[in-house]
Amino acid sequence: MPRSMSLKLACVVVLCLLVGALLAQGAISCVQVKYSLLPCVGYVRGNNAGPAPPDCCKGIRSLKSAARRRLDRQAACKCIKSLAADISDINYSVAAGLPGQCKVHIPYKISPSIDCKRVK
Repeated sequence: MPRSMSLKLACVVVLCLLVGALLAQGAISCVQVKYSLLPCVGYVRGNNAGPAPPDCCKGIRSLKSAARRRLDRQAACKCIKSLAADISDINYSVAAGLPGQCKVHIPYKISPSIDCKRVK
């Protein structure tokens, strides 16, 4: 096989491996969601009228930037619902206001009844 042909073949193989690795990464993990939102837990458990904690907003922005694909957003939604079910005394009105407080737009309302399959 000529040298230029083997170089082209090697490039194609490397490209296929990179694309495969990107596709195999899959959806966002619940561990990532949990640690991104952990600074928000104390805030959403009360009747807070003050500003959201800076670390909470940082976590929300980080989570939004990590969940770029629809499958990632749906996976994050499922994780949030699961985590919220394990936390007592969540004030969902406060939780629903967090994205606005943190100046982050999300295309759905935070609610315990959200259907994560419908998240776009």
